[in-house]
Amino acid sequence: MAEVRRNPLPVPLPDYDNQNEAITRRTIEFALDQLETDVDLAKTQGDKRGSLAMRKFQFLLMGAS
Repeated sequence: MAEVRRNPLPVPLPDYDNQNEAITRRTIEFALDQLETDVDLAKTQGDKRGSLAMRKFQFLLMGAS
C-alpha cells in the first residue's frame, strides 16, 4: 500500500509574488498528478506489491469456498 504523506500548503505572503505563486501552483499540480497516478495504479493493480497481494487474497478466497 502507498505510504501516506502530508505536505501542508505554504502560507501566502501579504503582498503578491509571481514566483511564489508559480511554485505553489507547480507544487499543487505535482501533488494532484501523484494522487492520480496512485489511484490509477490501485485501480489497475499496476504496482507489483499490490498486485501480488491481491492475487494471494483471491487465491485464498477461492480455496475457502
